[in-house]
Amino acid sequence: MEQLKSTPLTSHHRALGSLMAPFGGWDMPIQYEGIIAEHRACREQAALFDICHMGEFIFSGDFVKDGLEDVFTFSVASIPVGRSRYGFLLNETGGIIDDLIVFRLADDKAMIVVNAATADNDFEVIKGRLTGGGIANVTAVTGKLDLQGPLSREVMSRLFEPSVCNLPYFKFTTAKVLGFEAIVSRTGYTGELGFEIFIPEAKIPELWEMILADDRVKPAGLGSRDILRLEVGYSLYGSDLSEQITPLEAGLDSFVNFDKNFIGKDALLKQKTEGLTRIKVPFRVASRRSPRHDYRIMKDGADVGVVTSGAFSPMLGCGIGIGFVSPQMAAPGTLLTIVHDKVSMDAEVCQLPFFKEGSLRN
Repeated sequence: MEQLKSTPLTSHHRALGSLMAPFGGWDMPIQYEGIIAEHRACREQAALFDICHMGEFIFSGDFVKDGLEDVFTFSVASIPVGRSRYGFLLNETGGIIDDLIVFRLADDKAMIVVNAATADNDFEVIKGRLTGGGIANVTAVTGKLDLQGPLSREVMSRLFEPSVCNLPYFKFTTAKVLGFEAIVSRTGYTGELGFEIFIPEAKIPELWEMILADDRVKPAGLGSRDILRLEVGYSLYGSDLSEQITPLEAGLDSFVNFDKNFIGKDALLKQKTEGLTRIKVPFRVASRRSPRHDYRIMKDGADVGVVTSGAFSPMLGCGIGIGFVSPQMAAPGTLLTIVHDKVSMDAEVCQLPFFKEGSLRN
């Protein structure tokens, strides 16, 4: 059996009655009170997520001379200090090794935040592409909590000064909390106003309890987080993104800077010239049924694609999903059928995000 890693909060999750399950090699909370209740807490008030399973690397050196500038699909050197940027680490064929965020800590320092399941491989790939500087894997000593929801700023005001609470979207700062320097970022994975807090792993339990002491906050698991991210159209690595899927196929070419060098660029340029054979599409189901990963997508009796993410959306009151089909089937309004064994559901291609009323940029 797989030996699962544990976050500093595993005992806290179990004490709260959480349902635990493997995710990315970690023993993680799926739900506490219930997925729908935790989803509602995040959309209406505030929810706290244990995200200590994510990977964090610290690079020090000259971004250009030491090669970091050529590692990702975006420019690291042009990120202002105190800002972060989302993009990809690609393989030679343009497939996505991982999607990640880089935080510009200083002129010569950056933090790279990656997905849990890919963290070890990401580190070796990035390290192998550098020509100098230094990179350290600090995952084991770094903890991360995400406070998300329209009331998250008010909750944060109990812990931090206004300059922290009023950060604009995709900006971060450092601040003292519990006697330690924390990185606080106005980012998240829910489509709501929210903050990601990076702090030494040993202080995570204390910070968790401190935030949950506020009655406006509920602990939330990965079950609600998956629905929240899907409702706003965010991709999930391992489902909607993989080493066999390119950013162009995933409809994420806005996060690829073709004016710079990066591994996989030639493959993407070739794909742009030759045209795509498949493309990511969002769709709504004409019922409350939930499409699931690997369900087939049909059109007039022909198999035209596959579902990569799906769920019942509490905000829309119907099933929603993401899948890959031929470009000819991707136009909004296209009628499809989602099929699995004896299950069949009518669906219609739509546009992202499914849910548009979130507090993300408040």
